[in-house]
Amino acid sequence: MDGSRGIFRLERGVTGFHGRNDPPPPDTDPKECRSAWYAAARSAKGDVGDFTEQERPQSFHVATINDRRGMHIALFHAHYPLVAFVGDQLYVYRTEFLAPPAWATALGRFGFLVLTAAELLSPLEEADTSALSQAEWRQIRHWQPGTLGAALFNSWD
Repeated sequence: MDGSRGIFRLERGVTGFHGRNDPPPPDTDPKECRSAWYAAARSAKGDVGDFTEQERPQSFHVATINDRRGMHIALFHAHYPLVAFVGDQLYVYRTEFLAPPAWATALGRFGFLVLTAAELLSPLEEADTSALSQAEWRQIRHWQPGTLGAALFNSWD
């Protein structure tokens, strides 16, 4: 973690799982993600490529922008306004997180928190996980994500 934001708190449902008696996690509206992404593309002086909505079991939407530096890939969390940048489109992410480009700050104007590579690659044990449900802990014990990013942007079934 970069330390400027303190300890990262994982909210209930951030893994995409909930128990039978728990309320389902909130949803991040894909339309809001797209609007923010188009604004980011204008900031980047780039073109929006693909925007693929979440498909179960993934906990994220995937979006691309092409600019003079190449293609940028963002993962928009499906339940909370969190964004991560990665180098390749994969089914599972563990340690493939990248530093966001400078223009990604445009996403913050739309209420999205752009996570740094240091935050995403930090050990899950360093995060505040006190709000997670028992169902989420069962999944964490099963899938054993080593990093905060792997717990947030997962494809657990």
